[in-house]
Amino acid sequence: MIEIQAYKMDGLGNDFIIIDRRKDKIDLSKQQIINIADRKKTAGCDQIIIIDKDKEKKTNAKITFYNSDGGVTGACGNGSRCVSYFLMKEKKLNKSKINTESGVLKAKLTGKTEVSVDMGTPNFGWQKIPLVKKMDNTKVKIKTKHFGVLSGYTLSVGNPHVIFFKDITFELLKKIGPQIEHHEFFPERSNVTFAKIMNKKNIAVKVWERGAGLTLACGTAACATAVAASKLGLTGKKVNIHFKNGTLHIEWAQNKHIIMTGSVSNIKNISLKI
Repeated sequence: MIEIQAYKMDGLGNDFIIIDRRKDKIDLSKQQIINIADRKKTAGCDQIIIIDKDKEKKTNAKITFYNSDGGVTGACGNGSRCVSYFLMKEKKLNKSKINTESGVLKAKLTGKTEVSVDMGTPNFGWQKIPLVKKMDNTKVKIKTKHFGVLSGYTLSVGNPHVIFFKDITFELLKKIGPQIEHHEFFPERSNVTFAKIMNKKNIAVKVWERGAGLTLACGTAACATAVAASKLGLTGKKVNIHFKNGTLHIEWAQNKHIIMTGSVSNIKNISLKI
C-alpha cells in the first residue's frame, strides 16, 4: 500500500477526487479506482478525475473521468468545471482548454469560483446516443415497476441521457433509477433524470447517474434536460437547472453549443492510501 497526494472538489455537491499525474506516474487498476471512490474506505466521491499532460500541447491537460464503478465516462460537466478551475488557478489564468474523451472543452472563469464551460453540441441520432435500435428519441417508451410505461426524451451530451418530465421523490428514484439505467434500450447504459418544469426559465431535477447512482448534481444531465425542454417548447434556450444544493445556468446558444455556468468549491488537499 502506498500513499499519494490528491485533491477534493465539488460542483453543487457533485464531488470529485482529482489525481494529478503530470509529474508523478501513478498507475491505477480498476479496483483501486473503485476503492478510492468508496466513501467507506476513503474521502470518497462520485467521480475520479485523472490529469495527464497533453502530449500534443494543444490544451492545458488531458483529462480522464472515471465513475465510482471504475468505468470511464466520456463527459462530466461539473467535473469539467472543477478541473478547469483547478488548472486556471494553478497557472493564474481566466481561460483554459481540456482534452477529454468527448472532445476539447473550453472554459472560462466568470466569477471568483464561478466557471463557464462550452460542452459542445448535443446528439439526437439513435446511433450516437446510443440506443439499441432506431426509434423516436423524443418518445422512448420504457416499462417500469413503479410507474408503468414512461415516455422519455433521449440524447447524448458526450454521454447518454434519458429525461422524464415528471416529479418524483429521491426514495423512488433510488428504486427506479437502476432499472432505467440498465434498460435494454441503452447498450452503454444511461443517465436518468426526472425533471419538474417550474416555469419557462426554471427546471428542478433529480438525477440517477450512470455508474455512480444517486447524485446531488450532474452537469451533463443539466445540459441534456435544458436541451430537451427547449426542443419540446417547455422552456426557452436559457434556463436555470435547480439541484438540491444549488443551480446551474444553461444556455443552448445559436451555434447549437451548450454553455454551462455555475460555482465550484475550493480545492482541498487530501491523502489517499492505495
